[in-house]
Amino acid sequence: MDLATLRDTDLSHLYAAADAYDRLHGSFGQHMDEWRDGVDGRIAAADWSGPCADAARPALRRSTGELRAAHSEIGQIGRSIRSGADALALAQSALRTALTDAQTAGMSVDAHGAVSWPPGSYADQHDPEYRKSCERTAGALAIRISTALTEAGTVDQALAARLRHYVRRAQDGTGLDSASAVRDRLDPALTPDDLLLGSVPKADAPPAEVNAWWNALPADRQQWLVHEHPDLLGNRDGVPAVVRNQANRILLPELIAACEKGWPSSDPHHSLKLNGYRRIAERLRRTDGTEPPVLLLGIGGEGQGRGIISFGNPDTAQDVTSLVGGLGTTLQRIGGGDADRARAVYDAARRADPTRSTASIAWLGYDAPLSFPEACDASRARGGVDAYRRFLEGQRVTHQGAPAHVTAEGHSFGSLLVGLAAKRPTGIAADDVILVGSPGTGAFHASELSVGADHTYVGAASWDHISHLGWYARDPAGSGFGAHRFAVDGGSPDFTAHSSYWDDGPGEHRTSVDNIGRIVSGHGGRITTAAGRHD
Repeated sequence: MDLATLRDTDLSHLYAAADAYDRLHGSFGQHMDEWRDGVDGRIAAADWSGPCADAARPALRRSTGELRAAHSEIGQIGRSIRSGADALALAQSALRTALTDAQTAGMSVDAHGAVSWPPGSYADQHDPEYRKSCERTAGALAIRISTALTEAGTVDQALAARLRHYVRRAQDGTGLDSASAVRDRLDPALTPDDLLLGSVPKADAPPAEVNAWWNALPADRQQWLVHEHPDLLGNRDGVPAVVRNQANRILLPELIAACEKGWPSSDPHHSLKLNGYRRIAERLRRTDGTEPPVLLLGIGGEGQGRGIISFGNPDTAQDVTSLVGGLGTTLQRIGGGDADRARAVYDAARRADPTRSTASIAWLGYDAPLSFPEACDASRARGGVDAYRRFLEGQRVTHQGAPAHVTAEGHSFGSLLVGLAAKRPTGIAADDVILVGSPGTGAFHASELSVGADHTYVGAASWDHISHLGWYARDPAGSGFGAHRFAVDGGSPDFTAHSSYWDDGPGEHRTSVDNIGRIVSGHGGRITTAAGRHD
């Protein structure tokens, strides 16, 4: 790229093109969602069977995949253009600033970027320091100009190559192949860091797109993002678990420091978050270097606070389970009681099948109710459904090797969230569902959940008053719900029964958690059962 072109180009046209693609991407996404939920999802969830169904379902899935790939391509084009425009704008600004500085210094710049200076007075011409000073200033300006031109040329070539690639994919049809859909792969080794940041998928990008983008980055660029922008990776579904853990362990002390300084002072949940961050940090210190490895898969200040902690690596484990807590679940519990429960499930799964590897996760990705009146309103559970479904989907795409056996666990109000997620037309990325101490799921029968009645398990103690409420449609422990009810400890006539399912004591006091461990390890057929309640 030459100096005049970079200096004089009106980049607003590139931004206008990016805006147009963004609008097209949004409209196409609505069309894709209508197709997926209104046609493909409904057919997939129907009881339709026979030769026609066997032929139709693959065709529908193929159409859904092609729509998803086309939607991804359109979004990538807009992001590529915007990323290129951002990088060119930075280079253009650097060039124009250098040219202004040269003019201020009384120097001239030719069309090729060479810098010269006036001869000066008779005294200047005979002053060796004058020439040395001019040479230093001119040399520095020439480097700045050359750097701006080089960066702009690199961006221009990379963007042009990327757009040509999209054209070829549109012409030969490979752009409709979801398995090979191109992600944002403007080569970060050849472009400025700002172009790399511009290529980061949007916050609502599906985990598969995020994972493809991440895998396309060279290792040095990945580590640059981890250390310089951990906030872009720590809570991003589709980023590998070990990377999220690395990024979140950088973020955690920063969040603690910000809270200790009282920022933001207007946050009504300030103390709740600070205490939670500290508890999680203390948990990580106690477990560093122990087995299983403890990974911090999420941490953040949204709402009442967000936190996800895992015992074992979900990207390599054969069995993966994630527990959604209910009433009273705060960040402190993610570092405390809920972490204890996740560890108890890990141990129980290993007891059930020592030959298999396990990852057991405590998940707080929503604002759990903190009082009984809040728990009477299902809106908090509905507010966490998309986040939980995305988290499970992210586990699927980052997992290495054969797909893991995935179990979704919900306790108390958290079981409502899990149930609502599993009731969506496209379901959840899980093989089994465990509902513990559940006041209801929003479903009248276990067959309404995406895993089906035969893969839905319910634990409810006789003295667990919450499990008798049936607030949300129907009591999952009832015989009419159609799920497998596993045996649990009966508990005592107080509210402790609601929280004792994960007690890991000797003998009969492990009935609940051992049954949960059997389900998580893929041995649901070995649970000790209990009769369903009379509806």
